[in-house]
Amino acid sequence: MGVWIVLAIGWIAGWILFRRVVLPRQEAPYCGGEKVSVIIPARNEAGNLPQLLGSLQQQTCPPYEIIVVDDFSEDETYDIAKGYGVHVIRNEALPPGWTGKTWAVWNGYRQSTGDVIAFLDADVRLAPRALESLLRARAEAGGVISAVPFHVTEKFYERLALITNVLGVFAFTSPFERNSPNKGLYGSCIVTTRRDYEAIQGHDSIHSELLDDLNLGAKFRAAGIPVSNYLGGGLVSFRMYPNGIRSELEGFGKGAVLSTAKLRPATTLLVAAWLIGLIASEGALFLWNTSWLYPVLTGYLLYAAQLYFLVRDVGKFGKFMPLIHVLSTLFFLVVLIYSAYQVTFRGSVTWKGRDVQVGSRGDR
Repeated sequence: MGVWIVLAIGWIAGWILFRRVVLPRQEAPYCGGEKVSVIIPARNEAGNLPQLLGSLQQQTCPPYEIIVVDDFSEDETYDIAKGYGVHVIRNEALPPGWTGKTWAVWNGYRQSTGDVIAFLDADVRLAPRALESLLRARAEAGGVISAVPFHVTEKFYERLALITNVLGVFAFTSPFERNSPNKGLYGSCIVTTRRDYEAIQGHDSIHSELLDDLNLGAKFRAAGIPVSNYLGGGLVSFRMYPNGIRSELEGFGKGAVLSTAKLRPATTLLVAAWLIGLIASEGALFLWNTSWLYPVLTGYLLYAAQLYFLVRDVGKFGKFMPLIHVLSTLFFLVVLIYSAYQVTFRGSVTWKGRDVQVGSRGDR
């Protein structure tokens, strides 16, 4: 009886945490007359920039200016960006106390002139009406918005991120985070007015924070500026880690432990219940010829069905990954252990060739 209760509570927790807040696809044309500055921090992004810059050229509501900040790249990032005719600046030397991304974004802002600023990571891809839809959503919601991009995967190791991505989405769709004073933003795609951004001193106010997007959202909230998050759906997507499983591990590992501190207790409790139920259901693989097999196997299949439903709005992970979710769970546990090791024992996390110290101390 107890195992049924654990599985049921965990499975139900997933439905409570997930809210289908997909970025509305606008049918009626919308260009509010704002001058939009798109700022793209780029460190060794030669492989990603063509997709993003190409998609920006196809927008139904084209940006006023596009600024790419070359953050000491060691590849063809600068030349590729120049080839698209956008404004490219080389990042200045990193000052003490700043992280690489916050410094790059801040320097991009200082060069911009638009009324509205869209911060986009280089691995983002936009459908033709994406920017138009983002601008309308921001105008209707007020304040600042962000979109959690739909995660496109191509290789098997990328699909192992299924559980990690679902947990990340829970943090943004949980109903308990709606009015949280620590409500964060998703850093890959943020849209704000210049006026609101300057009211909080922008990225300068969180320049030493590793989790810049989560802390930036809290700054907007503290200033009384609304924060709204959406799922990118068919409008905003990305392919996160095409360069191998090591980059995937480092990418997810840099914030896996630290980000949990920003969540409300109710969200943390439900996420824990969902994970416990998920892991318990995967125990079916070791319970053959026992009386626990049937309830646990039932739980396994129910979680698989739930994941098939969730991934429609979270990402493309292949037909079979939700069914063999035990592999993705194992990958998540490795990410969690790796993240805890870095935070607890190293005091820094590794990302894109940099060691970023934990505890608001910037880059080494």
